[in-house]
Amino acid sequence: MTSILRLIGREKELFSNDITNHESQLAEIVSTSRFLVLGGAGSIGQAVTKEIFKRNPAKLHVVDISENNLVELVRDIRSSFGYIPGDFRTFALDIGSLEYDVFFKADGGYDYILNLSALKHVRSEKDPYTLMRMVDVNVFNTDKTLQQAIDAGAKKYFCVSTDKAANPVNMMGASKRIMEMFLMRRSLQMDISTARFANVAFSDGSLLHGFNQRLEKRQPIVAPNDVRRYFVTPKESGELCLMSCIFGDNRDIFFPKLSEELHLISFADIAVKYLKAKGFEPVLCSDEDEARELAKTLPEQGKWPCLFTSSDTTGEKDFEEFFTDQETLDMERFENLGIIKNEADFDEQLLAEFEDRIAAMKQDLAWSKQDLVDLFYRMIPDFGHKETGKYLDSKM
Repeated sequence: MTSILRLIGREKELFSNDITNHESQLAEIVSTSRFLVLGGAGSIGQAVTKEIFKRNPAKLHVVDISENNLVELVRDIRSSFGYIPGDFRTFALDIGSLEYDVFFKADGGYDYILNLSALKHVRSEKDPYTLMRMVDVNVFNTDKTLQQAIDAGAKKYFCVSTDKAANPVNMMGASKRIMEMFLMRRSLQMDISTARFANVAFSDGSLLHGFNQRLEKRQPIVAPNDVRRYFVTPKESGELCLMSCIFGDNRDIFFPKLSEELHLISFADIAVKYLKAKGFEPVLCSDEDEARELAKTLPEQGKWPCLFTSSDTTGEKDFEEFFTDQETLDMERFENLGIIKNEADFDEQLLAEFEDRIAAMKQDLAWSKQDLVDLFYRMIPDFGHKETGKYLDSKM
């Protein structure tokens, strides 16, 4: 934890005081409750699962589409925490599948259901087919599993959102904003809460996670020098989600407060810190060819080739924000957690139109990216989609 904190320019954990102040209540609730974690083997899902496990839940079932990640999650938990008297099991299932529906019907005995599954990358909008899958995973799977939770009589449903849902400029952020609209509709039947948070440092598939891969494969470190982001550690992401799930009122959206501890840092700055922590001196290159060539010789000299360039890809926001000017905030309840307070504000007719138009596209077995972009604008009139025609897949 200390090493990650230093790489992202911090010395202290964000939520340690809030966790300490509420630990006795948190431990009591978790130890007497039954949990289902969906998408529990991703980076955030694993962090949430570990936060629950170490407080001895009565029941903890974890579902994820990745069989390999579930295996690693169990090994990690056994190695770090050992065993608990409660019912701890994992299931390699796609929550959008019939098999998951049968699994849930056979059990369904859960107090808290946490959904951490998502297509989280901005690049997922690069083609219309992956984009439609993002709609399914981020919006419709959420709505389906929430309805199942309602039917089974669960106490609470938590679903992770993103900072990119506040004034979205990309389809991923917009899909999460639409997901929040669907959550508001179901909140009339069950208590729900969610969380918007910053980039999770070294999460699977992230640029920082890629730094580890580049060193292992002896390849250049590439990062934008003009993109600055807020970062939380994996452990902090788990704490944020669990606090929102357990203590959030109906329709609350939790987010990390900005403070001296949480500040913007560029990917290039983290790359430099990362290489120095690994014992290498960064060497700036002028283009990809030079960087690839120098990767063959520099490491033996204690140096590493880097290529830092400006960002020109689709959907990159110039700045980060967790809430909009129109949202009502509670900044007093917790020391380092802010809360967006929401009424059940949704347009039933608009949500039904969204469902019908997506269903029609699938029925026709044909849709374009523009079809989906237009529909998103229908749902979010002030959607500020930034399309450059370039995606991270086209970069080293």
